[in-house]
Amino acid sequence: MRPPLTADERTQLTGWLDHLRSLVRVKCEGLSEADAHRSLLPTSPLTTVAGLVSHLRWVEYSWFTENLLGTPDEGQTPFTEGGHPDAEMFVDDVPLARLLDDYDAECARSNEIVAGFDLGDVERAVVRDTGHASVRYILCHMIEETARHLGHLDIIRELLDGTTGYEKLN
Repeated sequence: MRPPLTADERTQLTGWLDHLRSLVRVKCEGLSEADAHRSLLPTSPLTTVAGLVSHLRWVEYSWFTENLLGTPDEGQTPFTEGGHPDAEMFVDDVPLARLLDDYDAECARSNEIVAGFDLGDVERAVVRDTGHASVRYILCHMIEETARHLGHLDIIRELLDGTTGYEKLN
């Protein structure tokens, strides 16, 4: 559900992000495991429905838990120094239902984390030389990140079985 047209800034930002997050599951409804893991792009073989869902889960974790809270990586993330830049997308052996449940759980944790911060607060982790990102920036970035990958899911889903747009939402 989209946020109210006249809501305050926090409600708009979190509302739009939650709306986009909810569409990830919609875009995956009815897919077989084979299709969820099917690679259709020769130059981007990890860009599968399952790979994108996994990527979105890890981006949530990275921005909200690691960056905003400042929680150090204790070896649980797939990102490693000198490792494959898309390691989180190696999920051929992980069922789509589990990936979606993990994504939903991560989004819920992200919402809990954000609730404890003001929009002007900044991330606790030192992750770049250019400064700390504000909660406002992180929410805007996550809206952009989620929307961009929803577009990828749209395209992949249409290539897989012809499902397009918002017909399931109306």
